[in-house]
Amino acid sequence: MPQHPYGYRLTDVPASDVDPVLVEIVEGYLASVEMEVETAIARTSRSPMIRDAHDFRAGIHDRHLRKLTGRSYSALVHPVARDFPPETMRPGDVFFHNDVYESEGGIGHLPDLCVTVPVFATSDDDEPYVVAFVQAFGHHDDIGGAVPGSMPSHATSVFEEGLMVPPIRLWDAGAPNEAALRIMTRNSRMPESLAADLDAECSACLMGARRLGELFDRYGVPTVEAAFDAILDHTTATYRREILSKIPVGSYVWEDYAEHDGVDEPRLHTQRITLTRTPADDLGGERLIIDFTGTGPQARGPINHCGDYAEGTFLKKWLAPILRNLAETPERMAELDVNEGVVPLIEMHFPEPGTLLTPVFPAPTNARTFVILRLLGVLAGVVAKAVDGAMPADQETIRYTGVYGQDLEGNAYLMREVLGGGSGGRPHGDGEDTIHVVPDSRNLPTEFTESRFPFRVESLGLAVDSGGPGLHRGGLGYDKQIRMLRDGHFMSIADRSILACWGVKGGKAGQPFSVTIDPGGPTEREVDALADSEPVRAGELIRIRTTGGGGWGDPLLRPYDAVVRDVRWGKVSVEGAARDYGVVVTGPAERAAVDVAASDELRARRRADCEPEPAFFDRGPGYARLSGGAVSAEVDRL
Repeated sequence: MPQHPYGYRLTDVPASDVDPVLVEIVEGYLASVEMEVETAIARTSRSPMIRDAHDFRAGIHDRHLRKLTGRSYSALVHPVARDFPPETMRPGDVFFHNDVYESEGGIGHLPDLCVTVPVFATSDDDEPYVVAFVQAFGHHDDIGGAVPGSMPSHATSVFEEGLMVPPIRLWDAGAPNEAALRIMTRNSRMPESLAADLDAECSACLMGARRLGELFDRYGVPTVEAAFDAILDHTTATYRREILSKIPVGSYVWEDYAEHDGVDEPRLHTQRITLTRTPADDLGGERLIIDFTGTGPQARGPINHCGDYAEGTFLKKWLAPILRNLAETPERMAELDVNEGVVPLIEMHFPEPGTLLTPVFPAPTNARTFVILRLLGVLAGVVAKAVDGAMPADQETIRYTGVYGQDLEGNAYLMREVLGGGSGGRPHGDGEDTIHVVPDSRNLPTEFTESRFPFRVESLGLAVDSGGPGLHRGGLGYDKQIRMLRDGHFMSIADRSILACWGVKGGKAGQPFSVTIDPGGPTEREVDALADSEPVRAGELIRIRTTGGGGWGDPLLRPYDAVVRDVRWGKVSVEGAARDYGVVVTGPAERAAVDVAASDELRARRRADCEPEPAFFDRGPGYARLSGGAVSAEVDRL
């Protein structure tokens, strides 16, 4: 069978020989099954993180472990197939794992629990054999460890972070492994919701496997697998034609930083990418080479990510969505899925073991989002250098905030939420407000949280002035205010509290993340972005402001009417209009008007004071605090 650059094709049939109508049917069927699995999990799970925040993903993979669906990212089947050869699998089997160091890079921290179900067809002699896999993984409330939520911000070892489970057969031919389930629930502070979530995920994936089996039964294995090859070949060809063609041949370097690791004092934890776009006549073909050499050493705290497994297959599919920004139009960008078809176009080079991306066991990893989400921005930045800024500015980064304690009846509770922030301004328009990096995830409904937990949500709105100023403004973050009804503890796993989302091509950085308890009160205090158990008294208010996206382009070029509109909509304050855009606004905000003469004069003074050749990227004032006074890095200039 012919070899695929990153595996083997399923068939010898060229994509051009497969009925295009059938390919569309199969592709639509796969997307439908994936959505049905996710819908079933959402409707039958129990924990707020899975059911309400929707912090989980489903994926469909072929028997060569290639991801076929592209609606959202997913984990990998590689560790399951490594430990349980497909020929030993039986209908009704369900496999489980969450061990970061045994996941081949597909699982980033222990609360991400992964369920995998093989799909079977029947051979000519009536024997079942594996033809595909359905998988789901999600972030669960608690899997043990040093603190509620299994994300200790000051962890120095993975052993502090919870129960590690390498790939196991959780269901054996339809029979659940009750002993394994009991061990997992016994280690959880939320055993009932954990058991219910696992049951929901196993049942949903088994249902998805039955649905996929029906597809193979209807069309036959050779026909369906030829369609699988065609789907991935089409993705490869599309990205080569529409995306790679936009990046000039050459090498480009950029870096960005995590700001703290929960253990050492805040400093610059470097993540560097050298991006090389090869020519068509290169021996290895036309592709992108992503070299992480120069990435900083493994952190003592939990911000490390195990990326250097399975040739970086997980990271390739994780980073590829950033490349879609090079599509001809935003509408075309939305049409481009990311499946295994992007993998042949990306080659990754990792540094030696012992870095943020190549940590050595048992380095902690629960806050690894500080690295893998920053890498999205690093790739966007290095591509921006290659294409003269035709990329968005920096986006929001994920953060987990929450409270825990005892409710009004004296029962233990944990409320944890993934709050989004603003996306970066773009060459064609402003960034989006309060978006969530995790696809389809969302904040928790106020009606639900107030009925279940001992606090009141006093307000939830946009964080005024948080979007980075620019010709195209960065999107705004959240401003959420919670008043505690009973003593409890606040927790936070967040970054971008010092280093803001960067602006590009004259755009300015957005506002960073912050948490204030009892603002304006006698016990007002700022809470560190990495906090496990900040005490909060009954009656105290917790104010959370999430990050704004970076701005794109010179804010002094933003049209006056766009600035006035933002003031009227409450996105920019009157003071911010003058400070950030050089626009003098008169009258109350709801009836704001521009003083054109005063604005022209103010902008003229601002332009006269501008640096003659500013850096291509603006990192905001927090960078100078950690860099020893430098306002930009050497790589920030073209």
